[in-house]
Amino acid sequence: MFPRAKRSGKYTYLQVVESHWENGRVRQQVIASLGRLDRLVASGKLDGLTRGLARFCKEVEIVDAMREGDLRSMAVRKLGPGLVFERVWRKVGMRAVLNELLAGRRFEFELERAVFLTVLHRMFASGSDRAAEKWREDYVIDGVADLELHHLYRAMGWLGEALPAGEQAGATPFSPRCTKDLIEEALFARRRDLFTNLDVVFFDTTSIYFEGEGGETIGRRGKSKDHRPDLKQVVVGVVLDGDGRPVCCELWPGNTTDVKTLIPIVERLRERFHIGTVCVVADRGMISAKTIETLESAPGLTYILGARMRKQKEVKAEVLSRAGRYHEVYPKSDDPKAPSPLKVKEVFVEDRRYIVCHNEDRAQKDAADREAIVAHLRAQLKQGDKSLVGNKGYRRYLKTAGTRFMIDENKIKTEARLDGKWVLRTNTSLSAKDTALKYKQLWMVEDVFRTTKSILETRPIYHKCDETIRGHVFCSFLALVLKAELYERLGQRGRHYEWDDIRRDLEALQETELEVKGEHWFVRTELRGTCTDLLRAAGVAIPSTVRR
Repeated sequence: MFPRAKRSGKYTYLQVVESHWENGRVRQQVIASLGRLDRLVASGKLDGLTRGLARFCKEVEIVDAMREGDLRSMAVRKLGPGLVFERVWRKVGMRAVLNELLAGRRFEFELERAVFLTVLHRMFASGSDRAAEKWREDYVIDGVADLELHHLYRAMGWLGEALPAGEQAGATPFSPRCTKDLIEEALFARRRDLFTNLDVVFFDTTSIYFEGEGGETIGRRGKSKDHRPDLKQVVVGVVLDGDGRPVCCELWPGNTTDVKTLIPIVERLRERFHIGTVCVVADRGMISAKTIETLESAPGLTYILGARMRKQKEVKAEVLSRAGRYHEVYPKSDDPKAPSPLKVKEVFVEDRRYIVCHNEDRAQKDAADREAIVAHLRAQLKQGDKSLVGNKGYRRYLKTAGTRFMIDENKIKTEARLDGKWVLRTNTSLSAKDTALKYKQLWMVEDVFRTTKSILETRPIYHKCDETIRGHVFCSFLALVLKAELYERLGQRGRHYEWDDIRRDLEALQETELEVKGEHWFVRTELRGTCTDLLRAAGVAIPSTVRR
């Protein structure tokens, strides 16, 4: 139904017309003729009719109220983050899992909502739990209005709470089994089917330092990957499955070395997730003779481990010096979207299998970097050599000559042999090509840690108790789970976006709360950028522009 101006002779008449479908064609029928348009306008009757009809159309009433000054703006809140990730939270099963575990517990607040608020805050603003309590005021998030700061602290404590002594089977020597372990196992069980397994897992560790004391037992001084040896830290390990989805995380005291973590994590994986065979892919920091011996003696367990080219005598003297033909995996290409060039060759030392990998682009970069360092070193030596010893990059190419230093030309030649190369130790039956490609996927874990530290900003950690520290870091892990799930759903639709774009566009989706004649209305902003694809990927209907 619509108004129509109909010309007849020298006058124009205003009509109300209705369209309907008849015999396969659109027919229009005049419902009423309101009179000459010029007279209706001059007499003010048209304005009166419009205002009368507007009483039955609330959206128009909002516009009139704004024009007349009768509209009051109550609040402006960000709608997008809660809208999208609330649905993803439910899709991965987090709400159901938490409520199942809470069935026998009595809290005077919605603990599941407290965990969701903390996780969402970690994704979009980061910071401490104290900041999350104030942050939520500017966002539309269901069920969090009544939460207070001590509720968030209690939720963190529950997540990191140690399980009873009878449920500690399979715990590592470094930390007990906690509530968070039950959540990880339940999440994996929910998405497990006949085609879901952990035949290949990727494992790596990082360290996160504390602003405070770091709890009763977790905060310890150790080798800091953040270059903050002056502060106590915690070691965090993350396991991803073959598709890059987070499976579980581990928290150990800050003085736990990498070589001690691989065997406990493998044994724990097999027990926790009921898997028979597994191939562990880990970086060279995990390697030791005892570790490899243990891995090879365990039935149903294979590994792909990075080797230390400079420190392992067998690799340096035997593997890298062996002649042999490389097999090309990816050729060098000028296409920026093409995979990095890669060549591989297989080397056996007795029954020990190694894969030597070579990247031509990386080799050129390594050579250029070394030439730049050596050129600067030669210039500095002419001015005096004592100040150079403290620079690790310089020390690599120096040797002593009496009381002075000089450039070690043999060391330069030795380093040139390593340009663009890395060596793998494995006992799998995979081809050299597949072994190298699987190891390259380990970079997914490194990306996870970059995400955890930069995008999700696990720091600062001010908690004083071990259980709340474990809960705080675990919320960052849950944020990674949600992020991975959203990316997977976007990928199924052929969409790939940067996280910064996703975060910016979702926060730009806002709604304004208005009061019009005692009634409350909400008007949202337009969807921009990635928003439409994000809502569809999450399975969320696009919200109305105006709603009560």
